[in-house]
Amino acid sequence: MPSTSFDFNSASDPRTPQAVLWDMDGTLIDTEPYWIVAESELVAAHGGTWTEEQGLSLVGSALPNSARILQEAGVKLSAREIIDLLSAQVVAGIRKEIPWRPGARELLAACHEANIPQALVTMSERSIVNELLDQLPEGTFQASVTGEEVGHGKPHPEPYLTGLQLLQDEVGHELIAEKCIGFEDSVPGIASASAAGLHAVLVPNATDPGDGKWRRIESLDGVDVKEMTRWLVQVSA
Repeated sequence: MPSTSFDFNSASDPRTPQAVLWDMDGTLIDTEPYWIVAESELVAAHGGTWTEEQGLSLVGSALPNSARILQEAGVKLSAREIIDLLSAQVVAGIRKEIPWRPGARELLAACHEANIPQALVTMSERSIVNELLDQLPEGTFQASVTGEEVGHGKPHPEPYLTGLQLLQDEVGHELIAEKCIGFEDSVPGIASASAAGLHAVLVPNATDPGDGKWRRIESLDGVDVKEMTRWLVQVSA
C-alpha cells in the first residue's frame, strides 16, 4: 500500500470506515479447533478417519459443503443432521469458554464507542451466533448474517453484500463498499469480502490464504479506529 501523510483528529473524522463487517470463526473467536474436533469425532463414530489437514481444508466453508465432504468421508447422516451435530458441539464449547482472538474484543468495543456500524458475517448458523451475541454489550452489532440465511456461501460475495445491505437499512443511508472494512481469516472468507468490494483485511489463523487483493495483518492486537482510518486514507491517496 502507498504511504501518505496522515492527520487523524477524532473518531468522527469523515474518513473513518463507514462500517466494519466481521467474520466470526477464526477471526473474532478461535472456534476452528472446536469444529475440527467435532468433525473428527463424527467421522470416527461412523468408522472413518479424519485428519487435521482435512479439517483445515474446511475452514471458512459453507456448512452444506462441509457436510457433503464429511458424507464422502463415511458419515452416514443427512447434511442437516451433520450440521446440527457439529453446531451443537461448537455451541457447547462456546458456553464453556469464548476463545477470543487477540485484540478482537477490544476493536469491537472501539468501533462501538466510535459509532461505527458493525455486522457479523459468518457461515455458522444462528444457533451459534446467538451464543456470542448474548455475551456482548447490546448494540455491538447492528446486523448479522448466518450461513443458512444466504443462497450462496463464502467465497461468493453474497454474504458480505447481504451484511452491507442490512447495515444500510439500519443506518438509513448508502454505504460505499470500499469505505467499509471486512475482517477475515480464511481462503473462502477473504475471497468473499474482497469480491464484495470491501476493504478486505486478512488476519491469518488456522490457515494462511497468502497475499492477494487484500490487506494482510498478523494480528488485531493494537489495531484501533485511527489505524483503520489510515488504511482507507492510504488507498484513496
